[in-house]
Parts: sequence; structure tokens; C-alpha cells
Amino acid sequence: MSDKKLFLLDGHALVYRAHFAFITRPLINSKGVNTSAINGFTRQLWDLMRNEKPTHIAVAFDPHGPTFRHEMYEPYKANREEQPADIGIAIPWIKKIIEALHIPIVMVQGYEADDVIGTLAKQAETEGYTVYMVTPDKDYGQLVSENIFMYKPSRQGNGIEIMGVKEVCDNWGINRVDQVIDLLGLMGDAVDNIPGIPGFGEKTAAKLLDRFDTIEGVIENVHQLKGKEKERVEQYAEQAMLSKTLAIIDVNVPIQFNADRYTIDPINREELSEIFKELEFRSLATQILGEGDRASAPGPGQQGSLFGDTEPGPAPQKGANLPAHAVAEKTIDNTPHEYHLVNTPEAMQKLVLELGQQSEFCFDTETTHLEPTQAELVGMSFAYQPGVAYYVPVPEGKENAQAIVEIFRGVLENDNILKIAQNLKYDAIVFKWYGVEIRGAYFDTMLAHYLLEPEKRHGMDYLAESYLSYSPISIEMLIGKKGKDQLNMRQVALEKVTDYAAEDADVTLQLKNLFAPKLEEGGVQELFDTIECPLVKVLADLEYEGIRIDSAYLDVYSKELETQIQTLEQSIYEQAGVKFNIGSPKQVGDLLFERLKIPYKGAKTKTGQYSTDEDKLIELAPEFPIIQTILNFRGLSKLKSTYVDALPKLVNPRTGRIHSSFNQALAATGRLSSNNPNLQNIPVRTPEGAKVRRAFVPRDDQHTLLSADYSQIELRLIADISGDIAMLEAFQNGLDIHTATAAKVFNVPFDQVTREQRYQAKTVNFSILYGAGATNLSRQLSIKRTEAKDLIDAYFALYSGLKGYMVEVVEEARKNGYVTTLMGRRRYIREINSKSSLERSNAERVAVNTPVQGSAADMIKVAMVNIHQTLLEQGLKTKMILQVHDELVFDVPNEELEIVKPIITEKMRTALPKLKVPIEVGLGTGQNWLEAH
Repeated sequence: MSDKKLFLLDGHALVYRAHFAFITRPLINSKGVNTSAINGFTRQLWDLMRNEKPTHIAVAFDPHGPTFRHEMYEPYKANREEQPADIGIAIPWIKKIIEALHIPIVMVQGYEADDVIGTLAKQAETEGYTVYMVTPDKDYGQLVSENIFMYKPSRQGNGIEIMGVKEVCDNWGINRVDQVIDLLGLMGDAVDNIPGIPGFGEKTAAKLLDRFDTIEGVIENVHQLKGKEKERVEQYAEQAMLSKTLAIIDVNVPIQFNADRYTIDPINREELSEIFKELEFRSLATQILGEGDRASAPGPGQQGSLFGDTEPGPAPQKGANLPAHAVAEKTIDNTPHEYHLVNTPEAMQKLVLELGQQSEFCFDTETTHLEPTQAELVGMSFAYQPGVAYYVPVPEGKENAQAIVEIFRGVLENDNILKIAQNLKYDAIVFKWYGVEIRGAYFDTMLAHYLLEPEKRHGMDYLAESYLSYSPISIEMLIGKKGKDQLNMRQVALEKVTDYAAEDADVTLQLKNLFAPKLEEGGVQELFDTIECPLVKVLADLEYEGIRIDSAYLDVYSKELETQIQTLEQSIYEQAGVKFNIGSPKQVGDLLFERLKIPYKGAKTKTGQYSTDEDKLIELAPEFPIIQTILNFRGLSKLKSTYVDALPKLVNPRTGRIHSSFNQALAATGRLSSNNPNLQNIPVRTPEGAKVRRAFVPRDDQHTLLSADYSQIELRLIADISGDIAMLEAFQNGLDIHTATAAKVFNVPFDQVTREQRYQAKTVNFSILYGAGATNLSRQLSIKRTEAKDLIDAYFALYSGLKGYMVEVVEEARKNGYVTTLMGRRRYIREINSKSSLERSNAERVAVNTPVQGSAADMIKVAMVNIHQTLLEQGLKTKMILQVHDELVFDVPNEELEIVKPIITEKMRTALPKLKVPIEVGLGTGQNWLEAH
């Protein structure tokens, strides 16, 4: 293989791919620009340059206007949707980045990118180059040769795929790569609106080509065909020939390969820096531009590291030696500030006096650990006027540290002073380990920004750069990059820590001053004041308490699961008739669909493999027992590794308990999420998964776990929000909503609804709530799509008010650009007016579901705040220890059980006042979480 490597990228195809890879969670910068396609394309391009080290490269784009194929066939690509507006914005930026990387853009009027790439590939091959066509499009298979390859970039962790002649032929079941053209001619291409022969799919086309070699051969031998195949070939022969012509990539485009033009040249660092600043690409700027002048792409023919072969110099300082790629211009070195080290008793007392005279101050902690329940204080910083801040170092040793903390206890516990911080919950938990409660009202800048811009990032560095045009000192500049050589905060020079810590408090105070008026303007002030900030105190207490687990039980259960897994493994081998790696999706796919000849429906994965994901296997499991056994094997294996074996390792050595972390600023709906461990994903619907909950136990024999769970809360809320009369009546009359739905939909008396009918009604109830259509419902219920559509039509005939609500809320979203919950939480929906039907339909589902799911999230948050406050006011020792979906779990002293039950029930039921539906709360108690739930 030649050492001259030419990479030709299909620009539009890769841009679209990058855009839709982020379709459910787009990357939006502070200016409101969707940078998903720009970011994704640039990363793909840079990764390719870094990993593949091409000697030559170019990017091809489609020109504006029609091509020769439109002249040949006017409807060519006519069914393509109009380009999404965000892609229209992205492409000019992408072209600027490509040009700044000194990579040529090739485009020829009247020809598509694949024609240009095909022509250049064939020309370069004759000059001794190995050519890689970088594209996800299957059409390029016809161009592959001994020296020309298709190169599919990695997607969703699948890894890159390089396809030569053998891979192309094997993938499509053909004998020669030029048969790709005939294949497309027979089966057509919906993406390009190439018609083909109606009813002919990939397998039929490959079978006919295996017999007759070409489309011409199929037509000439049509007399050998039978039935529908014969009729269709006779009827659509001319259309098939036209389709074949449309599918041919033209390799005679008027363009000439010029090796000198396509070499890898040094990048334009200044231009890239400006582009990345404008787009706010921090990590990409660091990755591509690096620090100082060390990062550069390989020069012409250069095979070395993209970062050169020289030893790295010393890390640059901020300010005057600011890296060229910094997003913000202001830093500690060019911005006036007064940061004071406070390290004497006299200076500390003076600072305490000044803080005590303020109506509000900002504070921050420096610690030894990312987990607050395992952290020790290294220092505290304070700020109460912009540009001025104070750092108080805290010595090692609990006794010495406690002495310093005691000096500041009074102001930290002062109820009359507003406390400001970024991610205040962390600092509150740290101080709880020193016996200090952070009292007074809270203002968390992370949560303020979360309410204002729920879809964006909320880290302090991002906020400082985006809103203050200020680049804070990075933690890596202070302690180094992760690894064995990374320092801890106690090892860093005190003057550096002072600047770093004081800057954090100062910047956070400035962000507070910026965000405070925006909360009222954005209509979320009440939500911030009455739910999110009060909830910080609740979660700080909840996480501090943690929950006890029975590690001995989990050890026994792990062995039990291992036995079950081994039994399933042997069963799979016996059913398969061969041993294979059950953990390998590829080997599972080959076994099921090649060796066992199980019919495979649908497309293969992007890497050309059979899909063996859960949805695909569940679809086939009822007919093929081995598939159900594989699903059982996978489920138990994941349960064992993710929870049963992992939970004991997460026990805090300081407390002997597990302290999950609850994130308020992640889900755009307002839902809390948990991690370390993620308790919300325990698969409780299976008996084996439910048994994991048995491991969560009270703190001792004098306590009992109490679980309080909302019943069908989202269905009750959508009944209330939509005002649907039939749904409201069902709830107001205390009927089971699924049975009531089944009775009306299937036109049977309420007391004669069968279990199957109730199940179908329940599935429809929740499917409608989450925007599922007939196709999705048919898959869930294993019924025909027409039957699923009839079910949905009957459902909406019954609940016409619900249908009206769904139409109305989408129209409101189109008008306002956002939807709101009952408590006023906003979620902005950028794609609600998109010209792309995929983007638009996703946005419409979000618009329908968010007010319901968000109101449920707000409701349980209000309940948590009110219950927590009541427990404190009444001096009760009951502790809230978990929140999972619509459930709260409490560790209750046995003597308080009957006292707290009515409190919890009443506060949960009345969390959202003036609802038209009754709210039901189920209570359960037990000596473990499973028993209580």
C-alpha cells in the first residue's frame, strides 16, 4: 500500500450526520447558535487528521443549483426535505474552519460531491495514491478498488469502518463492486428519490443480480421470472434503467487532481482562534490549538505526531501569556482586582466583622475531594463586592481545621444574610462535616442559569467566559492534568491558591449580579426562590445522611446471580450448537442471523453488522427461545456488574453508608437525576432487579424505611392540564384509569375488561403521553400497525380534550418558542418551527410532554421542601434519604412512624394547590426498600 494517502471528505453528508447525531440534545452556545454540526464535523476532521495522518486531503461540497441528474430526471432528490436552518448556519462556519486548517474545498458546478470525489479518487489512484473516501453514503461502494476505500467515521462509539472490495461485496451480497449501481437501480434510493422497481428491496435485488449479473441481464431474462417479480420487471424496466443511470457516480468531472494543492499545510492559528472564540469552542480550541505554539497539523508528507516531536515547554501563564485559543479576553492578569490572603487570627476576625455587616456575600470552598461526603477543607473564599475577594487557608487535621471554621460559624449560620455560591449544595455538605449549617436564603448561580437556559452548560468557567468575557484560572494550571503527577490543593503554593480561590468567589458574585434581574425577566423568579434554592438545603441534608446497604446480602446475591448466569450461558451454547462470545454483539448477530438463519428485519448497523440491541431482540424473542435466553443473560450480567457488585464499593469509608449525588441542573424537564450510584435506573420491573432494593436497609433496628409514592401522577396531571372531561371524571370517581380507558376504547362494561385489554389501554395511555405513534405502539403491543392506529384513533375519540390540548400546546410553543409547567418552569424548544420534519416532530413531542413531566418534577420538589421544613419545625428525627422518580424514601425512628405518615401524605398531596384531580400517595414500610415499596 502506498505511503501517499489521500482523504476525500463528502462535506454535506458529514455535516448532516454531525447535526443529527445531536438532534435530541443539541449543542447551543451562549448566543443561541446551534453548533452541533460545526462541532461534530470539526472533531471528525481533526480526529481523522490526528489518527490517520493523511499526506493529502480535501473536502467536497455540493454546489448550489441543479446538477446533470436533475436534467435527466426532474424529480431527482425532490422528496428531500428542505435543509434545516441550523445546517444552513453551520456550513459557512465549517467552510471557514476548513480554510483556516488550510484544507482545500472542491466543488464543481453541475456535479455533486460524490462525482467530484469519484473523479479525484480515480485520478489519484493512477498516480500511486491510496485513496479514502470519507462518507457514510453507500453509493460510493461502486468506486472502491484495490487502492480506493470507503471510510466511515466512528459514530456512537462504534469505531471507524474501512471498506474495500471484499467488504462492499459481502455487505450487499454482490459479486463485483460495480453491481452497487445495478443494486441501486433495482431497489432505488429513497434518500435521492431514485425510483427503482417498486417492491424490490436489497435482498431481492441482490438475488436477481446473482442470477443475471446486471439490470440489463434481469430485463433480458424476465421470462425466467415468475409472479409479481416478473410483472414488476416488465412494468418498470425503463424506470430501472433510468435509476441505474442516476445511480452512476460520474468519474469524468472537469477537475484535475493536483497533488501540491492537497498537501497538509500548517494551520492558520490566528484565524482558527478567532473562529473558536466566536463559537465558544473551548475544548476543541485546546485540542487543536493546544497551549503556546506546540499544536500543529502534520506538514506535507509528515507522519509524526500532530503535536510535533519537540519536548513541551513550560505551561504558559494566564494573561500576557494567554493561549491564543482562549475564548475570553479578560483574565486575572489584565483585569483589576484585589485578592487578599487572610491567614492570621486578627485578619480573620476583621473579615468576619465585615461579612457580618453585609446583607449578602458569596463564598466558596477548596477541598481535597470531588465528593463532598469524603472531602476535607483546604480553604474558604469570600466576596461581597465585585473585584475584591478574600481567601482563608485551612490547615490539615480535624482539630486545627475546626478551629478556623468556628471563627466563621456565626456569619455562615446567620439567617439574615443571603448566601451566594456556584453549586452551593457541595459547599453546604462540606461544612456539615464540620458541624456548620449554611443558613439564610440561598442564591446558587448554577441553578439560576439552569432556569434561564436549561439546555445549556452551567459550569462556572463556561458562565464566566460567556457572560463576563472572563477566563478564570483553570484547575489544571494549578494542579496539573489528571494522572499520577497531579498535585492536590495542599501542595500548591499559597499565593497561587489565593488567586484561584478568591477569583472563584469574585466571579460567582459578579454572575449573581448579572443573573438576579434576569430571573424576574424570564418569569422564573418564584420557581428559583420557592423551589430550586430551598431544595438545595433538602438535598444537602439528604446526601449527607446517605443510606445504609446490606453488603453481606449483596455478596450472597452476587453468587446467586453468577450461578444463574452460568446456567443461562450453558443453555445458550446448547441451543446454538456452538460456543461463542455472548458479550460480543457481532458474534451474537452472526450466530442468530447467519448460522441459525433467523429472519432479520430492518437495516444493519452503520458498521455493516446485524443489530442485536434490546429492541431488536425483544421483537424476535417470542418466536425464538434462544433470543429470550440471550436477553435474560444480558439482563442478569448487567444487573450483577452495575449494581450488585458495584454498590458495596461505593460505601463511604467515613460513614459506612452510600451517598448518592442528586443533580438539579441536568434534565431540562426539571427532573432530578442521581449518580454515584444512579439509583433511578435500578431495573425494578424484573424480580431479579427488584431484589437489589432489598439491599437498602434502615440505619439500625430502631428504624424503619418508609416509601411514599405518587400514583399515576403524570396521567393525573395531563388530565388536569388538558381539562379532558372523560379523563377527569375517571380520576374524580376513583376509577382505575387504565380499566376505564379500556372499557371505553373496547366498548365493554367496566367490570368486564380483560387483563389483556387493560394492558393495551395502559400502554396506549403512556405511549400517548410520550408522543409515540402507531408504529411504536404496534411494536410495544406486538400488533399490526393498522390495529395500533385504530387503537389510537379510538383513544382520541374518547379523550378529545387531550387531543385538543396536544394541538394547543404545540401551537403555543410555535408562538412563544417555549412551554411552561404549572409552576412556570420554562423549556425553550428551538426546533418547533424547523423545516425538517424529524426535528419538528421531536420538538412537538417535547412540547407535549414537558409541561406534564416538568409539573410532576416540580410537584415532588415542592413536597420535598415542605416535608423537610415540617420535620425540622417539629423537631422530628426522621430523615429523607432518597428521591427516585415519583417516590420518596425516609429513614424513620420506629416511634415516629405514625407521626410522620400523615405529614408526608398531606404534603405530597397538596404540593400543587388547586388541581382538579385527586392526588393519591401510596405509603409502605419495611426493613428494606423492596419491602417498603
